[in-house]
Parts: sequence; structure tokens; C-alpha cells
Amino acid sequence: MRITIENLRWAAAGRDIVRGVDLEIGSGETVGLLGPNGSGKSSLLRCVAGMRTPSAGAVRYEGQDIRGWSARRIARHTAFVAQAAETESDLRLGDVVSLGRTPFRDRWRGPSRTDHAVVEAALARLGLTHLRDRDWKTLSGGERQRAHIARALAQQPRCILLDEPTNHLDVRHRFELMDLLAGTDQTVLVALHDLSLAARYCDRLVLMERGAPVASGTPRDVLTPERLRDVFGIDAETGRDGRGNLTVTCYGSAPLHPVAGSA
Repeated sequence: MRITIENLRWAAAGRDIVRGVDLEIGSGETVGLLGPNGSGKSSLLRCVAGMRTPSAGAVRYEGQDIRGWSARRIARHTAFVAQAAETESDLRLGDVVSLGRTPFRDRWRGPSRTDHAVVEAALARLGLTHLRDRDWKTLSGGERQRAHIARALAQQPRCILLDEPTNHLDVRHRFELMDLLAGTDQTVLVALHDLSLAARYCDRLVLMERGAPVASGTPRDVLTPERLRDVFGIDAETGRDGRGNLTVTCYGSAPLHPVAGSA
């Protein structure tokens, strides 16, 4: 699904949180959102997901402005995975994943055979089949996060929006998740803090600062030492690992605004 973001602005308490965002995301493309905390990544994702109404500008799915669309209609196109999604503690893991079928169900009928098959496939894809009947409150943070991602897959969306999805995952599951996202034919917009994961798996990156994009392009073009110093305040450099993947090595903090003439 093609997503178009046109001159998007979202304000809260009289302050612009997201401003001047113009972005075209092609069908099947994986685009990463990068930036320090407070740079507007989460708010932008929620605008694209229809969870917040832009103060100005538009979000379009395949050319159609989604302003005024119902949550059910949006959910048939797009799945959203939050940083720390809350879920009722008396549910089982399988129940949470089944919530992904809600936009397609008749409210007066139970799950269909298709619903069951889709949920089972999503559980298997995230390696959660053996945890299907586990109580939610007994799960680790990583297991819960994987369940929410499985729930998003069970929606069978044309686009998946994820806000820091690797935060609660161990190293192995971080790579497995990013392999899954990069290998899908769905459109993916994902906010990440891990620069090396973003460099390795995203087709394009959008670097944000104080609510606005400051760079957009391929990982190699965006993740320059100068930009990483200016935006994140770190000394870093890019390179290649043994398999040819782009990597980012961080050496430590650096002044965000060096004093002119200083060494």
C-alpha cells in the first residue's frame, strides 16, 4: 500500500510536535524513522495510523485522505504496534493475537475458520504457538511484544506501523523480527533507536529532529558521521560487516553545538 504524507503538522498544548513532514512510502517499502527522544517519531506514526488528527496537511492511503475514516476502516488497511501496548491481564496470549481479527468480524458471531487459521499462522510466524494458552500476566516483556506483533500480522494489513518494536526483545528476536519485516511484501514504517538495525534492514531512513525531517534517503546517505553528531550528539562512523551490511559504530557522546574554534 502506498502512503503519502503531505505537509503534515500536529500540535498539542499550543506547540508543534510534528511539522512540515512530506513523505511518500512506496508499496512494499520498509522505511525507518530515526531521531532522539522527543523528535516526533511516535506522534507521526499515530497520525499515519489515524489515531491522531493532523492540525494541518494530510495522510493518504493509495491517494485517499483518511481524515474522517472510521477506526474499523483504517484497521482493515493498517496495523499499529505501540512501544508498550497495554492489554487486559486476564487474557491468554492467543486471545490477544485473536484481537487482530476484530476489524473483519461480525460483532454477533464468533471467530470463523479463516480467523482461526490466520491467528495460528501469526503465532507460528513469531514462534509463539507453544505459548498460546499462557496467561498474559505470566509473560515476559519480550513475549508480550512478540504477541502484539503477531496480533498485527493477524490483521493481515497492507501496512504495518511499529513504534520501537525491538525495545523489549533479546538479540536473537530483534534480528528475527527485522528479518520478518524486511521480507514481507507489506509496507512498513518503523521507528527505531538501534542505528545498525535501521542501516541493515530499511530501504530508506527519515531522520527527525524537533518534529521535522532533517534528512531522508538511503541508510548510507542519511547516517553520516556529521549528521549523527549534529542530531544525536555522538561520535560515530559507518562501515561494513563481514557480510557487507552497513553498520554504525558509536564511540561516545559529542557536543551538540561545538564552540567555534575549539579543537
